[in-house]
Amino acid sequence: MSGWDEGAIYYSDQAQSLGDGSGHGGLGENSSSSAPATNHSVLQKFKEFIRSFEIEKNVFSYSESLLHNPKFLLVDLEDVHAFDSDLPAKLRSSPADFLPLFENAAGQVLANLKTKVAGNEGQLEEPVPKDVQILLTSKEDPVSMRSLGAQYISKLVKIAGITIAASRVKAKATYVTVMCKNCKNVQRVACRPGLGGAIVPRTCGHVPQAGEDPCPLDPWVVVPDRSKYVDQQTLKLQENPEDVPTGELPRNMLLSVDRHLVQTIVPGTRLTIMGIYSIYQASNSSTSHKGAVAVRQPYIRVVGIEEANEANSRGPAAFTPEEIEEFKKFAADPDAYKNICSKIAPSIFGHDDVKKAVACLLFSGSRKNLPDGVKLRGDINVLLLGDPSTAKSQFLKFVEKTAPVAVYTSGKGSSAAGLTASVVRDSSSREFYLEGGAMVLADGGVVCIDEFDKMRPEDRVAIHEAMEQQTISIAKAGITTVLNSRTSVLAAANPPSGRYDDLKTAQDNIDLQTTILSRFDLIFIVKDIRMYSQDKIIARHIIKVHASADATLGDSRTSKEENWLKRYIQYCRTECHPRLSDSASTLLQNNYVKIRQDMRRQANETGEAAAIPITVRQLEAIVRLSEALAKMKLSHVATEENVQEALRLFTVSTMDAARSGINQQVNLTPEMANEIKQAETQIKRRIGIGNHISERKLIDELTRMGMNESTVRRALIIMHQRDEVEYKRERRLILRKA
Repeated sequence: MSGWDEGAIYYSDQAQSLGDGSGHGGLGENSSSSAPATNHSVLQKFKEFIRSFEIEKNVFSYSESLLHNPKFLLVDLEDVHAFDSDLPAKLRSSPADFLPLFENAAGQVLANLKTKVAGNEGQLEEPVPKDVQILLTSKEDPVSMRSLGAQYISKLVKIAGITIAASRVKAKATYVTVMCKNCKNVQRVACRPGLGGAIVPRTCGHVPQAGEDPCPLDPWVVVPDRSKYVDQQTLKLQENPEDVPTGELPRNMLLSVDRHLVQTIVPGTRLTIMGIYSIYQASNSSTSHKGAVAVRQPYIRVVGIEEANEANSRGPAAFTPEEIEEFKKFAADPDAYKNICSKIAPSIFGHDDVKKAVACLLFSGSRKNLPDGVKLRGDINVLLLGDPSTAKSQFLKFVEKTAPVAVYTSGKGSSAAGLTASVVRDSSSREFYLEGGAMVLADGGVVCIDEFDKMRPEDRVAIHEAMEQQTISIAKAGITTVLNSRTSVLAAANPPSGRYDDLKTAQDNIDLQTTILSRFDLIFIVKDIRMYSQDKIIARHIIKVHASADATLGDSRTSKEENWLKRYIQYCRTECHPRLSDSASTLLQNNYVKIRQDMRRQANETGEAAAIPITVRQLEAIVRLSEALAKMKLSHVATEENVQEALRLFTVSTMDAARSGINQQVNLTPEMANEIKQAETQIKRRIGIGNHISERKLIDELTRMGMNESTVRRALIIMHQRDEVEYKRERRLILRKA
């Protein structure tokens, strides 16, 4: 019977107290008469916990951090459990009752820790206890958003997800001061925390004197200036994409945060939150629910936030010592690079260089923040361009499964707003808020874009900024903001004619603008080469994959491999940030200058610029590749051999693509030149100056006259170079210029 001498007044209802006192001590504990007593003892326990909990000998972490930061206190539920095993159970079952007690206790402890302050008359007074916000954390596993049901109401829950929207900050009254219209009587009414309102009494308790009007019903007027407010903000939390069952839409949940948690969260952040699962009456719920008085909307009142920061984005970043040892052992193996490449998309035959590039993309280079505030990206972008059925989409699907954070989109089905961010109007409060798109959600990971060439040009422009500056800036509907999108882009595209055509120039085959091509670090042209020996090997490989795909047996092993690779990538990305060594830098410098010279010479010989420009961005690309190669071996310095391998990858991909296709001026025999001349005159006859014609129709007409199609195309290319014709509508129309 703790707290019997507290000075509270009790009355005894004899029969009840006898029943309680005799054998049902538990019942007595919970009965209303001893409730204040238990509350008081709980308050004392909380104060004792904050004052005297020590992690090790004489390290009082909580009282220290209170003095350091008197506004809020981070409390770990495990520590509370170690101190007193009853308290966490109470906090979990009825947090709305015990959290205010905890905050009260923290305020009192803080007041006692402070020295006395001089009052108005000059004598020393006790400092007034200030409000301290308690934030809870715990190591337990989060529950799924779909499993939150009625049994969790007003209990403490822990869920994880992505914030997709944040509202403006509103002021929420904790106390409302109301005044009677008639007799000017003033009363303070407490407000419920969260999204609840205040319950104002209907009548005024003033007894009228003789000749005075009695106070009417509902006489109270709110005096806003004399009320007390705290900040409050609502967030929308959506399930993590990997937790959503296949074919279902992700659910979202309303969160309400107050005081020091407001404006700490931006949309697109991954969070794990502890909160009280509560309900509120939706003001303008749909008309069908108008009559249903008892139907309430759920929301979560947040009492603690853990951000999944970019390093350990997704999942636990706590690696066990055994794992770390295994990783280090793997990295020390001289064949580590080869082993990693063999683990990448093992079901795809060949394409070794593409696999190496994808490995570099997954490990990524290191981000650098310069002293003047400029950020250099460390993410590697790769473009796979080529024939159908060369396993491009399989690579994308593999990366989506393996990368720690990944979003997969297809070019035709994604708009600019869906990739970057859209401004949405909130249905209830009629204000605009931002919803992050694919590039923002994949912050710290990889975006896989399939069918890159089918994207509308105006949507493709939206990716430019995200690929180089790694931010997305927005100015729509009165919202001007910059969102982070530190992502690698892995894109797959087909040439405009469907297949890669060796007769055309590189420019015609690639058909993407130079601006976007220079942002890709590696561009691979994947051709479907018909070769007897290779076809046999590929056929054997594919049939073997189909025949030996015994789902039950191999499943656990492959998923374990994938998981291991995922963890290893995560570990490398968090632990290792390599830099170039001096000898590697000079080697790279000389090579870059040489490549530029070669490109200039080639441009002079052929009289036209290469389809893929070689710019400073490509130099940075080689630096990033070297860092990624060093990162695979957990080395902190990128050596010369890393640079050599990076240069080799760059040469077989981007340089090869830049040199591919035929150059017009090569091997023109006099007869061919004559044919091309004839084709030109025919074309000029068919198109008047300023008119246009469909390319297909023109070629069909001329081939009917007995001309060779490739000759006609060459004539068109040469005329285009002389600026006599111009292509319109993705090269479908030909317009003749003056």
